[in-house]
Amino acid sequence: MHSSPLFRFSYQLPFGAILREGGVQFSVVSRMASSMKLLLYDKPEDPDPVKTIPFNPTVNRWGDVWTIFLEGIEPGQLYHFQADGPFLPEKGLRFQPKARLIDPYAKALCGDFLPHKDGITRPPKCVVVDDSFDWSGEHHLRRDLANSIIYELHVGGFTRDPSSGVMHPGTYLGLIEKIPYLKSLGITTIELMPVHEFPINSPDGTVDNHQNYWGYDPIAFFAPHRGYAVSKEPGAQVREFKQMVRAMHAADIEVFLDVVFNHTAEGNEWGPTLSMKGLDNRAYYLLDGKGNYRNYSGCGNTVNGNHPLTRELIFSCLRHWVQNYHIDGFRFDLASILSRDRGGNLVANPPILEDIAEDPRLSETKIIAEAWDAAGAYQVGSFGSERWAEWNGHFRDDIRRFWRSDSGMTPSLATRMTGSSDLYVSSNRPPTASINFITAHDGFTLNDLVSYNQKHNKANGEDDRDGENNNLSYNCGIEGETDNVDVNRLRRRQIKNYITTLMFSQGVPMISAGDEVCRTQRGNNNAWCQNNPISWFDWKLLEKNQDVLRFASALIRTRRSEPQMRRERYLIGEKLRPSNLLDIAWFAPDGENVDWYSGVNRLAILLSGDSRPGEHPGRHHFLIFINGTPNPARFIFPKPTRLDELNWRLFVDTNADPPNDIFPDFDGPTQLPGMSITLESRSMQIFACVRKREHSGSPKQPRS
Repeated sequence: MHSSPLFRFSYQLPFGAILREGGVQFSVVSRMASSMKLLLYDKPEDPDPVKTIPFNPTVNRWGDVWTIFLEGIEPGQLYHFQADGPFLPEKGLRFQPKARLIDPYAKALCGDFLPHKDGITRPPKCVVVDDSFDWSGEHHLRRDLANSIIYELHVGGFTRDPSSGVMHPGTYLGLIEKIPYLKSLGITTIELMPVHEFPINSPDGTVDNHQNYWGYDPIAFFAPHRGYAVSKEPGAQVREFKQMVRAMHAADIEVFLDVVFNHTAEGNEWGPTLSMKGLDNRAYYLLDGKGNYRNYSGCGNTVNGNHPLTRELIFSCLRHWVQNYHIDGFRFDLASILSRDRGGNLVANPPILEDIAEDPRLSETKIIAEAWDAAGAYQVGSFGSERWAEWNGHFRDDIRRFWRSDSGMTPSLATRMTGSSDLYVSSNRPPTASINFITAHDGFTLNDLVSYNQKHNKANGEDDRDGENNNLSYNCGIEGETDNVDVNRLRRRQIKNYITTLMFSQGVPMISAGDEVCRTQRGNNNAWCQNNPISWFDWKLLEKNQDVLRFASALIRTRRSEPQMRRERYLIGEKLRPSNLLDIAWFAPDGENVDWYSGVNRLAILLSGDSRPGEHPGRHHFLIFINGTPNPARFIFPKPTRLDELNWRLFVDTNADPPNDIFPDFDGPTQLPGMSITLESRSMQIFACVRKREHSGSPKQPRS
């Protein structure tokens, strides 16, 4: 007996609009509501409901759950809830009897905010959804995090520019059309910036000139964003999102979601009442003793993640995305907020973090924390349990400082490139706990990191007050775009330095979409409201900057084929067989032992391709020469490499003109043992030699 592909692995939510035989069960939680109504609509543009159905508190209330079964209701039905109760802001109660409320468990929304009338906010309608879908035998890929190369992208911006050439720009289906590009680049995982529902226009129904393009403004955690669907049929985004995941998995690409369980679009006491504020404000949000909103998110309110009701909502949401959408992993935005108790205090081992890590339905799901919040909490290295990985802000900052030529950064470079053991060993976490990145959606693009010393955010309309001021960037001598040949050559070199450092570091690399082709935001380091070419992926850059794309793709392929570049145990200077080379060794430019206290940013690294028991060996040994200073530097090949069987060939030279900047087939010029090389200022050279294999053969290479 086998299960139907239409229903296998489906997860039934505890609340919301639940399909039953012959109709729909509508269920919503509200402890303090004195009455509840269900509002039904025929069309997304209806300003008012065509039918209002009151809940009978005697028959339709069980504890704090208001529930009613309606016969004849089918998928596609549009609805809101409406709750009445006390309005006592000082006690945290903010019921608005006229407010139309989005179901916190809504699986889809449709339409926009409609114009105000009679003081009533009219949010998008909720849609009754049938979760069945033909997955055609697709299944979770279950790739080890160690073998992942994450590519962070914005669903709309990735294909919205006319240069994308896709049939469905700015949509889930448009992403499908770009799968060949993602495959050619070599990434294993796409991490989607928020796709849960967020406002398209303002709550008063007007056009929002500062639209939250990024999507970090949730109004419905369970619902895929309607703005990324091709079809305008209510609920079509559910089907199209699943089509996208199915296609990605068929192409061996995992899908992670960036989830925002730290705040909502309801804002503070002056914000609109759209959903949870009008149902159970005290349970869903962190409040002070006077009923005011605690603001650890920087967005007006803070989700009360360790309240049992909110905790159940978050668990149900994660399970819903994993089992009904086959999502492979999550990145938790401002995750330190989930470490705060109901009083807003940071606590050790908060229940929600332990429960997420231990939940059996999520046991094969990757969980990644942005381990800080907007109120000063910074928990990189100390977030959650062993299962949690983290965006490693220390990696970003230290690598930027090194290539900016800040003095004394060599020890930090070595620590970050070997998996940040200073952060993770004490909590018994492996190098894969470190999600390594140079850039992300928030901040400069890689091109702008080497082109601007200052942010240029005037287009955001906030007089350059927004965005990070401490970017650790270096414009290479001129601010912004220039025709200066020497400056542009240095910028190219720096971009390749950053990509090389990222790919040769232990941990899990994450690339921001477009960095591989030098995408620019013209110095804007906070483009959250820029739904225009400033933020969109310009596909003409593939040809314009094909040398950088070739370089990045070759390094990604090399990383995927060389297990020693992505170990799950820390490098400790252990001698390995059969070469008797150390798993890692460090050298000064003169080939002798490195002086960690010299303050000079010059270093040579020997990375062995041999393996310890239980590990997979690489195909090559690598010798990495790094000059992070503003001046040329001479390096001598270190003594341990002067062995007859080690035939070193140039693999990477970030200062060389293409195609001699990288030799993907490891057929670069030979370097004779004992000779010296000269590295240009701020540059890298990497040499490779084929690893001598034991006669017994090597373990089968892992799936990457």
